Amino acid sequence: MSWILIALAVVVGLALLLKWRRPAWYWLTFGILLAAFRIRYRYAAVMDACHLTVPASRLRLALARWSKKPAPQQRVPRLLWLKPTRTGVRLRIKMWPGQDAFEFSAAADRLRHSFGVHQVTSREIKPGVVEITLTGYDVLKYVQMPAKNDRGLLKIPVALVEDGSVHYRDYREVPHSVTVGATQSGKSVFQRSVIKELAAQPVALVGIDCKKIELSPFARRFSALVDNPDDAADLLEALVSRMEVTYDVIRREQRISADTPDGEIAANIWDLPEALRPVPIVVTIDEIAELAMSSKRNDPRRDRIITALIRLAQLGRAAGVFLDIYGQRFGSELGDGITMLRAQLTGRTVHRVNDESTAKMAFGDISPHAVFAATQIPNTRRGMAVVGYSTGEWTRIRTPHTSMRQAVSACNRYAHLTPDLPELARFKPVVDLVPVEAPQVAEAA
Repeated sequence: MSWILIALAVVVGLALLLKWRRPAWYWLTFGILLAAFRIRYRYAAVMDACHLTVPASRLRLALARWSKKPAPQQRVPRLLWLKPTRTGVRLRIKMWPGQDAFEFSAAADRLRHSFGVHQVTSREIKPGVVEITLTGYDVLKYVQMPAKNDRGLLKIPVALVEDGSVHYRDYREVPHSVTVGATQSGKSVFQRSVIKELAAQPVALVGIDCKKIELSPFARRFSALVDNPDDAADLLEALVSRMEVTYDVIRREQRISADTPDGEIAANIWDLPEALRPVPIVVTIDEIAELAMSSKRNDPRRDRIITALIRLAQLGRAAGVFLDIYGQRFGSELGDGITMLRAQLTGRTVHRVNDESTAKMAFGDISPHAVFAATQIPNTRRGMAVVGYSTGEWTRIRTPHTSMRQAVSACNRYAHLTPDLPELARFKPVVDLVPVEAPQVAEAA
């Protein structure tokens, strides 16, 4: 009997140690079994306590009155299945008539305490069915990306979502994005992760870096890179000219006639034959304020920059030109045209901000809850951000730490993939320069 008690004490001690030091290991070894048992045992009571039940049908109530039996209890939503995952448990629930998926979303915090898990999120799968995701531990505390990811052309994994899934930057689905964050919020790490993943793909990288220190280390992988507003205006106008030429190619290949099937009519570069398809271009702008702000009231250079950016944001997707804009703020105080430009940027990512108005600039037209979540990011969680979608949904993510050396090594490794774009040849960065040695001063005899 004493050996059994000792073994039990060792197991409990090991479980507590894993829960403290290695929560992911604890979840895979002990947490899943305990959570599944707790959910099965408490399910009906938790649904009733969280007001997620419905009254019995009128027929059952009438039969109970006629037979003089006690009134039937509240009907509990049917649990279709329970599926353990790497970071939590997923529940598929069949709702009763009269219930709404919003009721489960509103009860997420109560469900979290009742089931004893770290996070609860819900979403509607189809009419009458809702899926609840229970996260067993804080997956954003130590970010560990899964070994296998769903990579593809212009689809890259960049962060981990709070429910344990992977957040992808899919340029074909969300062509243009804006990333906002204060200093030391992890915005640069997010940028490095994106560039590191894109370096291995057959795409052209174009950069505008007026700070001259963020993108210059990646010069070997960039087809064009400028570091001042004057060159930036010329570069953006060159991109607009390339976009117009690409549209001419698409127009010639449409072959619209009475006997042409609809599937063969080209509407963007992905419908073109591979031999004619131009290489996609991802434009990274490190600090939008350096381009949009001007001390002059009517600055022609600024007008050229903003006009070109708006045209690329409105028309660039079909021509294979995608925008990634970064900045500490992105509001109307940057001048005319900024609000119009922001309206074209579908992707919204906000890291830690210093004031609520900055979060409202990104999420004010999406969700007030996303604005509140962005202002609650602590200083100790660098790389943590809130991502908003045009549907009104939002989620928390955190980027794994990517050092400058890791990103530079990836760019150097895939430097042979850098395409030469004739329209942008004069903006191609110069690399492999031999440093000039300082002349040695002869010592006095």
